[in-house]
Amino acid sequence: MHIAPFDNQNKPIVDIDDPTVPLNYFNIVKMKKGESFHYQVPGFETGIVPATGSVDISVEGVSFAAIGRRGVDVWDGEPEGVYIPSGASVTITCVSETTETFIAGARYDKVLDPFEVRAADIDMVQYGSDETKTHRRIKHILGTKYNGRVGRLLVSELFTVGQGGWSGFPSHKHDTDRLPLETRHDETYNFRFRPDHGSGLQMLQREDGKPGDAYHIVNGSTICLDHGYHPCCVLPGYEMYYFTILAGLSQRSLVQYFQPSHAAQLDTIPGIKDMIAKFK
Repeated sequence: MHIAPFDNQNKPIVDIDDPTVPLNYFNIVKMKKGESFHYQVPGFETGIVPATGSVDISVEGVSFAAIGRRGVDVWDGEPEGVYIPSGASVTITCVSETTETFIAGARYDKVLDPFEVRAADIDMVQYGSDETKTHRRIKHILGTKYNGRVGRLLVSELFTVGQGGWSGFPSHKHDTDRLPLETRHDETYNFRFRPDHGSGLQMLQREDGKPGDAYHIVNGSTICLDHGYHPCCVLPGYEMYYFTILAGLSQRSLVQYFQPSHAAQLDTIPGIKDMIAKFK
């Protein structure tokens, strides 16, 4: 499902019990210096990641200062974030001139401890190549290094490298719990383009060998993926970014099932197997 950009007025774009991605939660909060935003999401652990600007965060009496160091856009520096335990009461305060802050969530009942993720803690992966049109960089904010400290939530930022190309290829899905082949992980994306009048395409093929759906994605588009194979691409001459939220049904580690008709491409894309391992 495609949600076109709109002024959400700091209200969830993907709320709890969403019919398409019931395991996900997603909000974008925009504030000016000195303004605060309070939230609490029962039954969901969350991660706070400023897209731009800097915020102070208070979580049940625990404080984290000056989270986020990026300026004009998501290409301007490295991400930072804070992990928020399930159901915790949180206050976010803008300490820069402005901020646009992402809140990502996953359904999870156990209460863990909050912690911060600084730029130096980000787990980065780069794979693909210009020749295969698959060159991209992934910045894991709540990735594999926090296994045991996070329940079901995986949060990353994905960038196309260069201008134009494909992401999420070879086509894969993760909509069914059937280990060791695959896990059920709902997924939500928020896209950005540089320059921001760029755009791209999100494909969603429900069954191998049958025609699927395609969505025209623009700066600020949100995509919710419930089931099916889902590669995406950006127009030549533009760079693409997407903030990605993964939430597992029964485990945190993601096991992707690659579309049989394209699986042979796994052997043609440099570094892709290392990328797959980082979601484990």
